[in-house]
Amino acid sequence: MNELQLSGVTVRRGAGPVVSEVDLTLQEGRIVTLVGPNGAGKTSLLESVSGVIGHASGDITVDGESIAKWSRVQRSRAGIAHIEQGRAIFPSLTVRENLLLTAKNDAGVQEVMQSFPELEKRIDSQSVLLSGGEQQMLVLARAFASKPRFLLIDEMSLGLAPVVFMRLLPLIQQIAASGVGVLLVEQFTHLALGIADDAMVVASGRVSHPQGPAKALAEDEALLRQAYLGG
Repeated sequence: MNELQLSGVTVRRGAGPVVSEVDLTLQEGRIVTLVGPNGAGKTSLLESVSGVIGHASGDITVDGESIAKWSRVQRSRAGIAHIEQGRAIFPSLTVRENLLLTAKNDAGVQEVMQSFPELEKRIDSQSVLLSGGEQQMLVLARAFASKPRFLLIDEMSLGLAPVVFMRLLPLIQQIAASGVGVLLVEQFTHLALGIADDAMVVASGRVSHPQGPAKALAEDEALLRQAYLGG
């Protein structure tokens, strides 16, 4: 089956739901972009998939098997990788040392460098010395080195100019082309829609535009505006 599926997933924080009744299918090798205004519940939804937080109702399955009761570690071992907001690198370590945390050996690092040639020239530099864009490349490379089946990416552009973020988009596409399913939450809506196969809009804690072709949503400005308003 090779897919990650959310069926009627509702996530709560405190007394009330943050996001409700989400249906979503992520297949290996495809990119699904989740867009919407700030505070719509997108981050909470990704956290519920990776096991950072639980979900209140509905089900999350991988290849038809429920992972609702699985720990975050179990989900990670099953191939779900989660890049959370912010550049979570180890600044005192070199690029190589950061990659070795997931690649495990030098052969694994060299394999990753084939997909991230810009990092290869900085391989022995301390990560703190990298630019913001290079640090995000390192975060992406380190996640890819773990050989995930599904990669959840939350606001990778945070703190980056659009022109810098655009350098990361081909890398995300390359990861998907290798067979990884990518679920992307992103503030630069049109850039994210431009690389996605499918898209969904979440507004006011609900799905205001269900999963469908990203191209159709990107080309319909009126529909996109309406979806952002939750109408």
